[in-house]
Amino acid sequence: MTMNNKSHLTVLRVDASARKSGSITRDFTNRFIETLSADRDVAVLNHDVAEGLPFITEDWVGANFTPADARTEEQRQHLAISDKLIEDIKASDVLAIGVPVYNFSVPATLKAWIDMIARAGVTFKYTENGPVGLLTGKKAVLFVASGGTPVGAAYDYATTYMRHVLGFVGITDVTIVAADKTAVDAEASLKAAEEQLEGAVTEFRQAA
Repeated sequence: MTMNNKSHLTVLRVDASARKSGSITRDFTNRFIETLSADRDVAVLNHDVAEGLPFITEDWVGANFTPADARTEEQRQHLAISDKLIEDIKASDVLAIGVPVYNFSVPATLKAWIDMIARAGVTFKYTENGPVGLLTGKKAVLFVASGGTPVGAAYDYATTYMRHVLGFVGITDVTIVAADKTAVDAEASLKAAEEQLEGAVTEFRQAA
């Protein structure tokens, strides 16, 4: 991870939990940012995707595959939200992403965010050696909560997917803070997540 300034950090916060209160992912993301802010200047860019993002349409696809200098005003409008989401990733040092596990995978709203930011020629490119991510030099922290899906299990289609997608666009430095079995043993699950949170914050402080 390369920070723009060791005393300044720009964090892109992406919330996806349908719950506004009582959300484990929102709580841990809050605590992460508050702790980082205690000893450095932290600017936060907020995207609460749980409030809804448009899905990709035929018009969106057509605009995306039209060269930028040939797009109509209508096509530029189709891509405006995607452009803004990508602009904020580029402006950030760290992505703090809440990942509640719904039915073994990510919420549809978080998948919509991914579809908006994964764009050929913008966040990744194809080469003769395969795809290459363009959003390099950043770190991501995933704040995961699930009732009974352990991180790394064969049926964990949430964190494995998020790691792959982030790596695909060039973000390969990914840390997971997981309360991943809250329906089985909430106390132990939250305690483990708190320890992982402390480790994630310590890593940033050592890098500063």
